[in-house]
Amino acid sequence: MSRPRIVIVGAGFAGYRTARTLSRLTRHQADITLLNPTDYFLYLPLLPQVAAGILEPRRVTVSLSGTLPRVRLVLGEADGIDLDGRTVHYTDPEGDTGTLPYDRLVISVGSVNKLLPIPGVAEHAHGFRGLPEALYLRDHVTRQMELAAAADDPKSCSARCTFVVVGAGYTGTEVAAHGQMYTDAQVRRQPLREGVRPRWMLLDVAPRVLPEMDERLSRTADRVLRERGVDVRMGTSVKEATHDGVLLTDGEFVRTRTLVWCVGVRPDPLVESVGQPLERGRLIVDPYLQVPGRPEVFACGDAAAVPDLNKPGSFTPMTAQHAWRHGQVAARNVAASLGIGERRPYRHRGLGFVVDLGGTKAAANPLGVPLPGPLAGPVARGYHLAAMPGNRVRVAADWLLDAVLPRQAVQLGLVRSWSVPLDTSSPELARVPGGPERREKETGRQRESSGVGSGPGAAVEADAADTTDATDTADASTPPDEPDAPAEPAKNQPGGEPAKNQPGGEPAKNQPGAEPSEPPGPVKRPDTPAEGDS
Repeated sequence: MSRPRIVIVGAGFAGYRTARTLSRLTRHQADITLLNPTDYFLYLPLLPQVAAGILEPRRVTVSLSGTLPRVRLVLGEADGIDLDGRTVHYTDPEGDTGTLPYDRLVISVGSVNKLLPIPGVAEHAHGFRGLPEALYLRDHVTRQMELAAAADDPKSCSARCTFVVVGAGYTGTEVAAHGQMYTDAQVRRQPLREGVRPRWMLLDVAPRVLPEMDERLSRTADRVLRERGVDVRMGTSVKEATHDGVLLTDGEFVRTRTLVWCVGVRPDPLVESVGQPLERGRLIVDPYLQVPGRPEVFACGDAAAVPDLNKPGSFTPMTAQHAWRHGQVAARNVAASLGIGERRPYRHRGLGFVVDLGGTKAAANPLGVPLPGPLAGPVARGYHLAAMPGNRVRVAADWLLDAVLPRQAVQLGLVRSWSVPLDTSSPELARVPGGPERREKETGRQRESSGVGSGPGAAVEADAADTTDATDTADASTPPDEPDAPAEPAKNQPGGEPAKNQPGGEPAKNQPGAEPSEPPGPVKRPDTPAEGDS
């Protein structure tokens, strides 16, 4: 008798834990297949430390094949799901297509960057949702500081060392905090023109930094940022982005070459193609994480709208903590549907949050107890070590080396600007010239899911909804899940070149330290989205 076939789509926090738990529960009683674009699980909460040069990229990645026994890994991106035919269609990294039949399906595709209908943002900003974007940002910031140090024009020097981060949620706050420390360290070794200092700006229309957290923790983060020199502006966002800088909603024009977009995330566009009822772009499921009317289909993580049994009428938020726990419950219920154990509904009690602000600074409230500064730092890093499913010793070693040795500020040029466009549904993959062309999603439809209008600055209010990588404090056995991402069209589709000297882009060709402004070979420019989110 053939064994039941279980297919898991996506290996973020929810998908990874589903696979790991199912592998333990089913042993050899089922064939488990994990479909994912990369061969690693990404621990997103530490991504800002990769961008700041504290951690090496491989430290925040965990091998799927090396940590998931009895699970077959298939590299590829799901193009569509045929619920009636019980098959998942995908395209592998080399452009070949395939089909995976299933008896049980778990949809855990996660989220992508949220793109709002603000003129110029899609062309001039870069997100912070995947490893390629973190590597690009580290190279870009390093390059801008080096070019600023060599610039003869004071205006050019000032623009190059001005960095604008939009979104004061977990991701944006950590990027600005670590970024300021990184550029300050570079200036100590390579001074800028007299009177010029690196300037990091953190913008959000919310009334305070980290609006999702306790107000005391918010004040702690705000104080640390301002003491470090970050220009924190609440109630302000971007009205328009150009190749020279950004126009703010308060009317000020800021000259910059760097615009980092951290306004939040939205479910992967694949969810829309399933053809089942949605809630703000997420697949509606019952408390057992099953899709109504499709008992063989389960969904979890950022892709699923899971009822919050502790708050009737609402759904669990898109956070790492929930996604990780979704995965465990989904695995148990899938196994129960095969006669292994009993199913149970999803219930969760929040255990607090941690936000690493760099150095010994952090904001944390484990079990709801706000911690003062001196204790928050060790707690935040201790939580990450406990939550990570691997690489703990290597991460701790990198932290130790960073504490005693100067940080290496070098640009490797491995990821180019056009490789990590903001309007991508695959932030985990850098675009490759001549690579397989993938499906495109209409941006208008993506942004309609967010319920925002169009026009300059029309959706800036969504900046406050940074549901990205919430580094919530879970217990040691429950790592957080990946943050959510933006709206956009094609997955892995080759194409798109940024405008020269655009913020978040690269300097013009043949400029010192510059990179080509477009990829070699024929490349197709993706459609520019109009509005988006979920």
